[in-house]
Amino acid sequence: MTTKRDYYEILGVDRNASTDEIKKAYRKLAVQYHPDKNPGDKEAEAKFKEIAEAYAILSDPQKRQQYDRFGHQGPGAQGFGGFDFGGFDIADALRQFMDQDFGFGDIFGGRTSSRRRSRQSGRRGSDIQIRLKLTLEEIATGVKKKIKVKKQVPCSECNGTGSAKYSRTVSCPVCHGSGEIRQVTQSLFGQLVNVTTCPRCRGEGQIIENPCHSCHGDGRIAGSKTIEVNIPAGVTTGNYIPIEGEGNAGLRGGPAGDLIVTIEELKHDIFERRGDDVIMVLPLSFPKAALGTQVEIPTLTGKAKLNIPPGTQSGKILRMRGKGIPRLHGAGIGDQLVQIQVYVPTKLSASEKRLLQELSESPNLEPKANGHPNIFQRFKESLNL
Repeated sequence: MTTKRDYYEILGVDRNASTDEIKKAYRKLAVQYHPDKNPGDKEAEAKFKEIAEAYAILSDPQKRQQYDRFGHQGPGAQGFGGFDFGGFDIADALRQFMDQDFGFGDIFGGRTSSRRRSRQSGRRGSDIQIRLKLTLEEIATGVKKKIKVKKQVPCSECNGTGSAKYSRTVSCPVCHGSGEIRQVTQSLFGQLVNVTTCPRCRGEGQIIENPCHSCHGDGRIAGSKTIEVNIPAGVTTGNYIPIEGEGNAGLRGGPAGDLIVTIEELKHDIFERRGDDVIMVLPLSFPKAALGTQVEIPTLTGKAKLNIPPGTQSGKILRMRGKGIPRLHGAGIGDQLVQIQVYVPTKLSASEKRLLQELSESPNLEPKANGHPNIFQRFKESLNL
């Protein structure tokens, strides 16, 4: 069984730290380990979730008080209901990060979450996570993608209320409108109060007398929606794009969850990405490498001409500035790196063999190392050839 780390230790604060100190520590660590700053880094993602869980407990006065008294178990060994490292997933952590009033909005659009402006009644719908595969060409220019998402949508029969026509809601007879069931027990440590969600009204405090026959009182049904996602140039595998309110509909008119789009970069046939740069291998014949030439090669945005200087060696890398990937969080564009690979033919015609044989006699075509005889020449000399 894995032992959880202390929440105060995770945030690096004292047990007597103020709410502002806890928030400041969370902000610093959350920004440091945010998935968009550490794309594809599973260790950073795990720390981001761990930090989010610790903050979710310590920023809530009641949960912090319970944690200070009982530790991770909580009263009645019930824990904190969903704030386990396994249950607190990346969607929860990202949503919590966006919900904090830090003064900087969505990484991809600078939006301010509407949840900080208003709170809707009703239980919030769950988030939906999808993976979106993009080509390097799409990443280089940015792209708009239409995605069909299967999700829960508000019931059209009852307009999302869950009630049949002319029906009304009444106070839950089990919890008497509180939405919670409290059980008081005595122990060696004194009186323990275990608070659980009311199973009758599912925490809402009210029940519907006559539920809608289409959604059975849920206020939502299975459906789908086509959503347009605006992908900025420069994203990479592991980046997250949260789209507010496009997740599953909330229970009986509650706010919808979010759609979280995870970027996945497709492997390219020609280019390999290295940060903001892309690299490709260009096969080149020996005559063109020796004499120099101009060739037309592919780029992420079309075709471009590249000058090959005379005497270009195999393995030489030529740089085409501004032909790479735009930087996501800053100005400028990466470069395209072209690695020259001098091509050696495996089949020759008789005339080609004759020409190459004549060229092989030229001393200028013998390999040289810094003006000194090469290793093959020294070998020939050692054998008195």
